[in-house]
Amino acid sequence: MENPDSLNRLQRQDFIKIVDGKQVDLFTLKNQHGAEVAITNYGAKIVSLVVPGKRKRIVDVVLGKNSIDEYLNDQEPYFGAVCGRTANRIAKGYFRLDGKEYHLAINNGPNNLHGGYKGFNAVVWDARQIDSKTLELSYLSPDGEEGYPGNLSVTVTYTLTEENELKINYQATTDKATLVNLTNHSYFNLKGEGNKSIRYTQLEINADYYLPTNDVSIPLGLPELVEDTPFDFREIRPILMQIDFEHTQLIFGNGYDHTYILRKGGDGLNFCAKAYDYESGVIMEVFTTEPSVHFYTGNFLDGSFIAKNGHRYPRRSAFCLETQHFPDSIHHPDYPTTVLKPGETFRSETVYKFSLPKRFKTGEENSLYRKDNISHNL
Repeated sequence: MENPDSLNRLQRQDFIKIVDGKQVDLFTLKNQHGAEVAITNYGAKIVSLVVPGKRKRIVDVVLGKNSIDEYLNDQEPYFGAVCGRTANRIAKGYFRLDGKEYHLAINNGPNNLHGGYKGFNAVVWDARQIDSKTLELSYLSPDGEEGYPGNLSVTVTYTLTEENELKINYQATTDKATLVNLTNHSYFNLKGEGNKSIRYTQLEINADYYLPTNDVSIPLGLPELVEDTPFDFREIRPILMQIDFEHTQLIFGNGYDHTYILRKGGDGLNFCAKAYDYESGVIMEVFTTEPSVHFYTGNFLDGSFIAKNGHRYPRRSAFCLETQHFPDSIHHPDYPTTVLKPGETFRSETVYKFSLPKRFKTGEENSLYRKDNISHNL
């Protein structure tokens, strides 16, 4: 049951358990270039994501837990999970569709968050490991589950490529009009999970606009320009550089907890974001077919529990880039729709690609990635 060849310290037997009458397990994807992903079918969660760092180090870049029991009793239920039926928030936990009103769980202040009390993050998915690099997870969400209409059939496929890309493909169909907005909620620390800060992590987001929210994280309506605000990541810069500015939106979110509207370069995958950590050397590029990305800086992590490898995760020790449709879209007719109808197929793809700066291969210095290019007043 142990994984002697695994790059992480996880033990498969710690994830084997019957939950809600279904078998939970841990599945590992590997390539030939030093990358490895460990995924549990409980919540379709990425438990570990190991990639090459500089000086031949390996770096586990996602936060997680050691066992299924720890996930079942997790104070943060979304580590690495697929969130649904609707990721993010729905105001006041209700919506009208085809003349009928539906009421959802109120599990985040006055709102519905990430599908409710038992969203896709807390169910056991059917798993089929297609090959050493591909895992297919499927789930049938019955009509009325968490208040949503329709029997929704969902498939999520994780693929690890030889180019150190983790591809996530989502597909869903329904027999009754319903809402669908799926994302993966991995918490990233490119220096390595367990490191206490993202101080030396820089970020670029391919967006000119973001969605301001009210004090309970519901979009106010119209997008606003990022220009001349702390929300401007159009050029790569340290994540924490402006996070404590006296800005109403940063106060509301206790940091960054906002949706960015991505520039669309055409059909198919578009560039979403790039993150880089000086100390590990790891670059992460994100590409997606989704219209937006929700950027969150782990503002409510508090280090109160022991996680993977005996580590604690304090405030702002990770960041999330959750590709998705806009929050609360059902109440904003001008937003891209999250309604899925019978006969339609929801399809979405997101790619996380990992690499090292060329200077680590050629010896050349690139000023963009120099440590002295990062503010020391963070």
